Amino acid sequence: MQLRPILLIFIFIMSIKVSAQSTASQQVAIFDMEAPQLETSKTIWIYLPKSYQNSTKAYSVVYMQDAQNLFDDKTSYVGEWKIDEYLDSIVNDETIIVGIEHGNEKRMDELTPYAHPTHGGGKADRYLEFMRDALKPKIDSMFRTKPDAKHTSIIGSSLGGLLSFYAIIKFPDTFGSAGVFSPSFWFSERIYALVDGSEIPASSRFYFLAGSEESGEMVPDLHKMTALLKKKGVKSDHITSKIIEGGKHNEALWRDNFPEAYHWLIKN
Repeated sequence: MQLRPILLIFIFIMSIKVSAQSTASQQVAIFDMEAPQLETSKTIWIYLPKSYQNSTKAYSVVYMQDAQNLFDDKTSYVGEWKIDEYLDSIVNDETIIVGIEHGNEKRMDELTPYAHPTHGGGKADRYLEFMRDALKPKIDSMFRTKPDAKHTSIIGSSLGGLLSFYAIIKFPDTFGSAGVFSPSFWFSERIYALVDGSEIPASSRFYFLAGSEESGEMVPDLHKMTALLKKKGVKSDHITSKIIEGGKHNEALWRDNFPEAYHWLIKN
């Protein structure tokens, strides 16, 4: 099947933004869009499965934070996650990955739901409004997606892990599953109160990851949250909590454990 002309043009325009020095796969493209909710513009990275062009199928979508670190070693902070290389190796993969670049000095503001007395922040609602009301409708209109929550996941690490967890609690009708890597639950105790006061759909699914050599509170906080979710009625088989012995708070931990998390979130 041939791509619709408008889609072909769109992909070409996005693709020319990828630098010749980029380590990103040919399946990765980039575009910018206005984010009035955040009073800025956002750079969006998209990975289309190799099967997309010659298929009529609809695809699940995974939204991921900190796109600079996902696909390209040239734009990463201390090494990319190699999301594209891994997905390129999968036969008949049927998932679109959408990465949202963080706002550099505004990253803490964008990815935290509550203000910290020392670090500030607390503008995650605006960030999620951009995702839900602007970005997701654009992706769903431009590509063949399965737009329902069952087929829409969100993944992030550190502050991005906090944001991804907050998103599935706040908007369960939009995000059906979340990959929560090294979440910064320390940022505000209010995240526990939010969960305690929320109705969590029986269908919501959570994949938690942490390293034993991260901050002293990382693993205890993760255990506290998973216990609270179970108290709220989330079934044990809808929660995976993986602690990596010796794992540190870095891209290597998240890169090495992405494949297992991806398959649990998408394939189950």
